[in-house]
Amino acid sequence: MDINKLKGHIPDSVIAMLPDTMTKFELNTPLRLAHFLAQAGHESGGFKAVNENLNYGAKGLLGIFKKYFPTPAKAALYERKPEKIANLVYGGRMGNGAEVTGEGYKFRGRGYIQLTGKDNYKAFDAVVPENLLESPDLVATKYPLLSAAWFFHKNGLHKIADGGATDAVVTSVTKRVNGGTTGLPDRLKHFKEYYSLLK
Repeated sequence: MDINKLKGHIPDSVIAMLPDTMTKFELNTPLRLAHFLAQAGHESGGFKAVNENLNYGAKGLLGIFKKYFPTPAKAALYERKPEKIANLVYGGRMGNGAEVTGEGYKFRGRGYIQLTGKDNYKAFDAVVPENLLESPDLVATKYPLLSAAWFFHKNGLHKIADGGATDAVVTSVTKRVNGGTTGLPDRLKHFKEYYSLLK
């Protein structure tokens, strides 16, 4: 499998991270790699976003996080305050301490497929030499691809990817990554593009 065929289709910085990532997380077939890259690329807006954007207005909070913002008045208190939003929404779950601890923001989503929550940071920490609980920003700066591959591996996406190059398989992988089918046409397009280059 010649990953250099991906040049011009994904950033060179991502291609440079691929050999180590592919070895560590068994992204060792054209099918697996194409499924993985299509998902990671879509989730990060074309391998650009490595930090979760939590800069929501009140309307966005009421729509996306209705459970945490049941009234417009509460949403208004948090609007455009990413740190406060993360601490409320992610506090007291996924291994994070309560809202007051600040761990919701400290362990917010980072990487090409957002690694979120202290439990996930702790589990991924076993794969890298640095202490990610002390330096969580490394997930965004140094390990955006490796953390995405860890997520892919941990969630059994290799087995789904091995199912083939059909739209149904891309849809199944998407549901596991996204929780729904948001952006499915883009994911399908890129999967087909990458798979045709790699096979």
